[in-house]
Amino acid sequence: MPRIDVSVATPDGDCPATLHVPDGGGPAPAVILYTDAGGVRETLRVMADRLAGSGYVTLLPDVYYRAGEWTPFDAATVFSIPAERERMTTLMRSVTAERADRDAGAFLDFLAERPEVSGTVVGTTGYCMGGRISLLVAGRHPERVGAAASIHGGWLAATDDSDSPYLLADRIRATVYVAAAQNDDWFPPDQFERLKAAFESVGVRYTMDMYPAAHGFAVPDNPTHDPAAEERHWTALSELFDANLGG
Repeated sequence: MPRIDVSVATPDGDCPATLHVPDGGGPAPAVILYTDAGGVRETLRVMADRLAGSGYVTLLPDVYYRAGEWTPFDAATVFSIPAERERMTTLMRSVTAERADRDAGAFLDFLAERPEVSGTVVGTTGYCMGGRISLLVAGRHPERVGAAASIHGGWLAATDDSDSPYLLADRIRATVYVAAAQNDDWFPPDQFERLKAAFESVGVRYTMDMYPAAHGFAVPDNPTHDPAAEERHWTALSELFDANLGG
């Protein structure tokens, strides 16, 4: 799939990104892919290629762009090296809900102007912290997001977080898919049930699945990668976007 290096002008500066386009160049519906805490790297670019191969123009933004040049993480060792884990945590915490919201507005405007993109609504998907961002964007931009997925996302329904996505359930108009990891400290059973109840209370169209796999199961360079769970999530994403974005 063709990859195009692009820069998206946001209120906080220029965000480097890659635009992954289906063979033939489009026009086709668009999806924003939000990375996990490890940030943009080749593994995520290959995943964006796969979405493009399914028929979706896919934007993969570097959500850590405010940090300037930063060294990519090694997913196999980042959690075992204290300094690297601290560096990743600092970057992850820099992507606040307000910053993600501002960025999303810019990403959506950028996609609306691209000749490769068709349709008036986009999809969002994300992994780990990106799953949280995906749902936040669906709640903050309800008229522009038609389908939103969170794949082993964290902090989706935390009661001590005023920006937790479950608090935006009444604003979400997208169809939502949540793939939860088993025994996930970042999205434990109480949060799973709280998010489900929030969706039920306001009539969000949703599917929530508990995968028999560990946090990080869908990203191939993670030590917890689970090939069967990864393939299952790709099938679910295809079904979500095909049904709601007109792909």
